[in-house]
Amino acid sequence: MKAIQIRETGGPEVLQLVDLPIPVPGPGQVLIRVESVGMNFIEIYFRKGQYKATLPMTPGSEAAGTVEECGPGVNGCGFKPGDTVAAVGVLGSYAEYALVPAAQLIKVPDGVTPEQAAAAMLQGMTAHYLAYSTWPLKSGETCLIHAGAGGVGLLLTQMAAKIGARVITTVSTEEKAELSREAGASDVIVYSQQDFVAEVKRLTNNKGVDVVYDSVGKTTFDGSLNCLRPRGLMALFGGSSGAVPPFDLIQLSGKGSLFLTRPTLWHYISTRDELEKRAGDVLNWVKSGDLKLRMEHMYPLTEAGQAQSDMENRRTTGKILLEP
Repeated sequence: MKAIQIRETGGPEVLQLVDLPIPVPGPGQVLIRVESVGMNFIEIYFRKGQYKATLPMTPGSEAAGTVEECGPGVNGCGFKPGDTVAAVGVLGSYAEYALVPAAQLIKVPDGVTPEQAAAAMLQGMTAHYLAYSTWPLKSGETCLIHAGAGGVGLLLTQMAAKIGARVITTVSTEEKAELSREAGASDVIVYSQQDFVAEVKRLTNNKGVDVVYDSVGKTTFDGSLNCLRPRGLMALFGGSSGAVPPFDLIQLSGKGSLFLTRPTLWHYISTRDELEKRAGDVLNWVKSGDLKLRMEHMYPLTEAGQAQSDMENRRTTGKILLEP
């Protein structure tokens, strides 16, 4: 099978196309024929060496496709050859075939394509836990979402608006601002032209927002804290601009007894029931049309390096997909 492999950390050029044997499913594993791969920033972190991994490795953490073969002990899990399925959190999806533990696999509802499932699973469930668990948004509350035209940003904006929250977003261009408004943002700040802290203060009459959802990290961290109302919460769920430097927690008290969390999806889908609930909500909202996906950026597997470069340099909006 064709697969992308990393033999050394570095730039996009280290993503090499190779021929590998089709893996054989072991106990509790399912072999899927990958039809669509969802690209995420975590793969860039692995490529650069920010996240440690044993090399060589095939990157990838999100895929949808068809069950090809079930390993021993899978029959009772409800999967069979021919089923359309999706999974997150499993390394090795930048390939034509991938092994997935049955416990991490989700059946895709009829009416949802593999491309939609690959575009929705990781980012959709991330938006879900942020809006419904990390800070359970309520109607009338106000949130600030950075990277509002990104994959998670657009989905989180839709969920927050559906709840009835006021959504303020930051984006880099006027074109992305329009996408953010279409997703339901009440106010959009073009940070390349405006000071987002000053704008948030103005938009909230100096009260601040209830919660900040920040996937940018280094360049927005201090400003995000300054946007919060007393006892508000900052959810730092990514670091596309780099890691946040060491931080003195006493600042949280000085800024209003603030809360700060660094959540990850895996702790919000740690049980089978929670995984099925979040994935079920997201995929069924996609099926019903209540959750709109942007999937205009599709690259062949052979152009994985270009796809990562475009994502890293913010040349895309919505979800990036690889097609094996």
